[in-house]
Amino acid sequence: MQETKNNNQWLTIRVGRNTLSFSMPDEQGNVAFEPYIVKSGVSMAANLREAFKSADMLLQAPSQARVLLDSPVLMVPVEQFEEEQMTTLYHHALPSNEQVSVFYNVLPDLNAVAVFSMNKDLKVVIDDHFARVKLIAAISPVWRHLHQRSFTGARNKLYGYFHEQRLEVFSFQQNRFKFCNSFEVQHVRDSLYFLLSVWKQLQLTPLYDELHIVGDDPEQEWLQKELRNYLQNVYLINPVADFNHAQVAEIKGMPYDLQTLFVKGR
Repeated sequence: MQETKNNNQWLTIRVGRNTLSFSMPDEQGNVAFEPYIVKSGVSMAANLREAFKSADMLLQAPSQARVLLDSPVLMVPVEQFEEEQMTTLYHHALPSNEQVSVFYNVLPDLNAVAVFSMNKDLKVVIDDHFARVKLIAAISPVWRHLHQRSFTGARNKLYGYFHEQRLEVFSFQQNRFKFCNSFEVQHVRDSLYFLLSVWKQLQLTPLYDELHIVGDDPEQEWLQKELRNYLQNVYLINPVADFNHAQVAEIKGMPYDLQTLFVKGR
């Protein structure tokens, strides 16, 4: 009976730049979340190999997994995407010394394709342990969910998503991206600069349009206060309210993109 249950379940592995976690729903639909303490100076592939020896969820893992990868993403309009050219294009746009394999997710509601990468050694470790694997760009559930939110009301909306000292800034126009970029942020003042610069670039209206912020920035309230010196409508997205008090939204330490994946799907 246990084997049948496992074969019908998907373990979710989230791989960040410096983080690793495992999640899986139970029979009642409640999600269990198990963060893993990553050893610095050791590759993520080596960390995952060690995790298979000690992490509770991996010791009794099902045969299939979906892997949420927080890696740089290249956005390609769907009408211009060519699968046979994606690896060359990705390496040209986002060069790296790391040995990676390149994958993609189609975002049909946004008329775009998200091209992303995964370390080759990490892919070997995952393939060695699971019969079926789905790879998902971590940001893609957030894009799709906030795209749907952007249709609420008549005002233009700019979004900022914080995760692991990175700020994703994006805006939508109907069923396409109006703007999409990623910034490294070492200090909250960097975030203030990038958000206001994009706002100005998009020629949004300070007294009318909206800026929405979500994610793990510990200084969100300071940022909101400073932004309101320039913009009328600045909002912090609370995942608990955003997802109508869903159980997964109450889990401390779970990234917003992972919560979004469980509540809204990919």
